[in-house]
Order: sequence, then C-alpha cells, then structure tokens
Amino acid sequence: MNVKKLRSIYQLKVTLNGSKPPIWRRILAPSNINLASFHVVLQIVMGWSDSHLHQFISGSTMYGIPDDESGGDYGFEINNENEYNLSQLLRKEKDSLIYEYDFGDGWEHKIILEKVLPHDTSLDVPRCIKGKRTCPPEDCGGIWGYQDLIEIINDTSHPEHEEMLEWLGGDFDPEYFDVNETNEILSEYNK
Repeated sequence: MNVKKLRSIYQLKVTLNGSKPPIWRRILAPSNINLASFHVVLQIVMGWSDSHLHQFISGSTMYGIPDDESGGDYGFEINNENEYNLSQLLRKEKDSLIYEYDFGDGWEHKIILEKVLPHDTSLDVPRCIKGKRTCPPEDCGGIWGYQDLIEIINDTSHPEHEEMLEWLGGDFDPEYFDVNETNEILSEYNK
C-alpha cells in the first residue's frame, strides 16, 4: 500500500452493531487511506470474505462502488469510494461513520475515530491492535440469525444442532479472535 503524504494515523474502533456481547476491533490506519482500500482492511480485520456489496454512510451521504460499476440502478446517488479518503469523512476524535456489508444480511459496523496519532514510520499500518470475538459466518441471516445460530450450537439437544455444526464446517467458537493471525493477513495486503 502506498502511504505517500501520510499526515497522521487514525486509531479507530469498529463495532458490529447489535452484537451482544460486542464484536469489535481496534485498528490503526493511515488517515489518507482511500475508502476502497479501507473496505479491504475492514474485511480482513472483521473476518468477512468480501462476498457481498458494501457501502460507507456518513450522515446522509453514501460511498461505495458506483452504480455504473456494479451494474445496478438503485435510484440513489453513491459517491465513488476510490475518490474519497478516510480523513475526508472522519476529521476529529469521536467522529463516526457506518460501514454496511451484505445488504441482505445488513451487517452494520459503527466506526469511531478514537485518536489522531502523529505519523510514525516505525508503525506498520494498517494493523489491528485489539479485538474481541469472532466474526459471524457469512449468510447466517444478519445479527438475529447469528444470535439464533449461537443458541442452536450451544444447545446439544436442539433438533438443528448437528445440522448447524455441519453447515459451519465443525466447531465454531464465537469467543475466538487472534490479533496476530489478523495482522499476518493484513501484512500480506500491506505489501
């Protein structure tokens, strides 16, 4: 990733809305990262597979892949995420925006700018510095479907218990998160 003219580093907290207990990540990212690249970072740190559409929402303005690129005419204007940097949407500490992933399941992430840090060439950014809990599996039906899934896999007497474990591919630990593993994947992206 090219970080020319890096003005500062943002410390951001990303929380999956509606998750109880919360699923969240704390990340460091260059303030001048464009939204398309930031989307990739979010996919990696949260654990998504980039299989669905997404958008950023700041106030009433949306940023994402323009209709002409995705082939749809959705009846609303979406700004090209390649043309905007994170620093244009988040300017001061406590500013926030929404990142929505998979319009069918409706995964909404609240992104809060926690700190604006000075540029530091010794830091390899973007990077995840902390987080809790694993990302829900793709296509499980949004936050409510995920809550149902957790109840089913935690109840060995539930009639769908075995079927859900098979769908998940075996064991699933909703508490699991490994920051080092996440940063290994991010380091491949940073090259």
